[in-house]
Amino acid sequence: MIRTVLVMTNDDRVHPFKIDVPQADLDDLTERLARTRWAPELPGDDPWARGVPTAYLRELATYWLDEYDWRTQEARLDELPGFLTDIDGQPVHFLHVRSPESGALPLMLVHGWPGSIVEFLDVIGPLTDPAAHGGDPADAFHVVVPSIPGFGWSSPLSGPGWTADRVASAFVDLMARLGYERYGVQGGDYGAIIAPAMGRQAPDAVAGIHVNAATGGFMSFAPPSDDELATMTDAEKVRLARLGHYAQEQMGYVQLQSTRPQTLAHGLTDSPAGQLAWIVEKFKEWTGDPGGLPEASVDRDHLLTNVMLYWLTGTAGSSADFYYEGTHDAAGGGWGAEIERSPVPTGVAVFPQDIAIRRYAEVSNTITHWSEFDEGGHFAAMEVPDLLVEDVRTFFRTVR
Repeated sequence: MIRTVLVMTNDDRVHPFKIDVPQADLDDLTERLARTRWAPELPGDDPWARGVPTAYLRELATYWLDEYDWRTQEARLDELPGFLTDIDGQPVHFLHVRSPESGALPLMLVHGWPGSIVEFLDVIGPLTDPAAHGGDPADAFHVVVPSIPGFGWSSPLSGPGWTADRVASAFVDLMARLGYERYGVQGGDYGAIIAPAMGRQAPDAVAGIHVNAATGGFMSFAPPSDDELATMTDAEKVRLARLGHYAQEQMGYVQLQSTRPQTLAHGLTDSPAGQLAWIVEKFKEWTGDPGGLPEASVDRDHLLTNVMLYWLTGTAGSSADFYYEGTHDAAGGGWGAEIERSPVPTGVAVFPQDIAIRRYAEVSNTITHWSEFDEGGHFAAMEVPDLLVEDVRTFFRTVR
C-alpha cells in the first residue's frame, strides 16, 4: 500500500519527517518479487540491444529479494534531517543538513530522472563538513536536497502544471522559507534545467549555479552548419555523435513519458521488476562504463535504494509526468525551447556520457567555470562523488 504524509494546504510551516516505511509495504514487495512473471529473452547477439536482458534483471531482482536490506538504507536516510512543507498546495519533501561551520554557504542540490535524493548521499558529508573529510572548512555548505514534486515523498501531485519553471519557483520559495537570502544551486539531468531556472527567477539570491549531466540550455538539438562543424574540437564532435546515438537509440523513454505517463504508470506501479528494469536500463546506458554492468559504476545497494524511492511512493507515473508537463508547456521551457540568458555565474562539469558543449552553453548562460573529466558519468554524485565535490568547491570559491 502506498502511503504519503500530506501537509495542510496553505500551511507554510516546515514539519520534521521520518521515512519509517510500514512492514506491510515491504512484505508486499517481497511477495511481488517472488512471483514475478519473467519475459522470454529476445534473440540477438547483443543481449542489451533490445533492452534489459531477462537473465540480468532476474539475477538483480533476486539480489533485491534475498540480500538487499531496506531497513539499513532507511536508517541511513533517516540519519539526515528530513522535512515536509507545503508550497503552492504541493507537498515538498527535502533534506536539510546544516554545516558545523558558521560561514557556510547554503547550497541546494537538485536531482533529475531517474534519480532522487539518494543520488547525493555520498556528497552531503564532504560538502557540509569538509574538515572531517580532509578538506578546507572555508569550502563548507549548508545543504538542502529537495525531491522534485511528483518524485519520492514530494507526492502526490497537487494538480497539473508542475513544469521545470514552476518547480524552480517552488525551490526559490523553499530557500526563502528556510531563511537563506543568498545561496548556490547544483543540479544534474533535469536538475541542470531547474537550477539555471532558479537563477533566472532570483538572480539576486542565487550566487552561482553548478551543473552536470546538462542538456537543455547547454547544447543544441539543431545540426551544426558545415562552417561550425569545421571549428569544433574532437571532444565536441564526440558529444555530437553521442547526441545522435541518444536520439536514435535511447529516446523511447522520453517519448512515452512525454505523451502517455499514466499508461506507463500502471505497469511500473504494479510490478517491482518492471520498475527496476525501467530505471536500471539508464544506469547501464548513462554511467561511465556503458560497456559494463550498472554495478561497475554504482553500488548495487545504492542503485536499489534509488529504485525503492520510486517503488515505495508509487511515483513512477507522477515522475514521468514531469516530462509530459515539459513538452506540453504552452509557455515554453521544453527541451528545445529558447531560453533567456542567465546573468548568474555558472559552472559546468562534463563527465563521460555528457553532451554539453561550451559554445552552445554560453548562449544562454554566463559560463565562468568549465571542467571536463575522463571518468564518471551521468550519475556523477553516485559514481565519482569525490570528483564532483571538488569541482563544486572549486567553482563556488569564485562566488562566495
